[in-house]
Amino acid sequence: PRLAGANHSGSPKPGTKRLPQALIVGVKKGGTRAVLEFIRVHPDVRALGTEPHFFDRNYGRGLDWYRSLMPRTLETQITLEKTPSYFVTQEAPRRIFSMSRDTKLIVVVRNPVTRAISDYTQTLSKKPDIPTFEGLSFRNRSLGLVDVSWNAIRIGMYALHLESWLRYFPLAQIHFVSGERLITDPAGEMGRVQDFLGIKRFITDKHFYFNKTKGFPCLRKTQSSLLPRCLGKSKGRTHVQIDPEVIDQLREFYRPYNIKFYETVGQDFRWE
Repeated sequence: PRLAGANHSGSPKPGTKRLPQALIVGVKKGGTRAVLEFIRVHPDVRALGTEPHFFDRNYGRGLDWYRSLMPRTLETQITLEKTPSYFVTQEAPRRIFSMSRDTKLIVVVRNPVTRAISDYTQTLSKKPDIPTFEGLSFRNRSLGLVDVSWNAIRIGMYALHLESWLRYFPLAQIHFVSGERLITDPAGEMGRVQDFLGIKRFITDKHFYFNKTKGFPCLRKTQSSLLPRCLGKSKGRTHVQIDPEVIDQLREFYRPYNIKFYETVGQDFRWE
């Protein structure tokens, strides 16, 4: 049997473990796993499959520990990791900047109301006893007072979190992926991601097919993988039904944040 880390001749695997040049930093329930799985098809990208949580939970372990987790890459390849909680972690921009000011950042964003419902749906599947979505969303529903301390609400205040990143990184180093367009036009969105990373447009329409059951694009089988790849069971979950009035109130709450976000990044995501 072959030794782990060896090729047929028994010599070590080619390449070197490098610190990542690009990070998918957010947002939770935005479509980050899809972007990671899609970009990993590219021969010039090597990505870590798990979330290392280095810049939020494991920073004390040091950069050598972080590097040791990375896949081996050749000089021409990009090392990438994704941890969606970085986007809402106050210290993350400074810590990433101190690793490398040239780091390219990818943020997958989605309508913040839909994102919050998706977040709640995921939590509910693990903890069926939690209060209702409505109960957690508002401090006082009749007054329309939204509870911004609830993480599911807070994450969607994108303009607020972005301010921390722009203190360290220019907008040109941050690429925003539309979670909605990732579903309707995965090849177009991934084309822009490849351009941002400075790699050739290898991933195109021919890599995708639409899975009607999941309501989500999947990767077609290729020479290297004989089976078509769809995201796990947890992706494309049916959302909890929420009172339309609650949705309207949350839309109103997010509107000024969304508009500020569009103006800051120079892109209209059409969530209004």
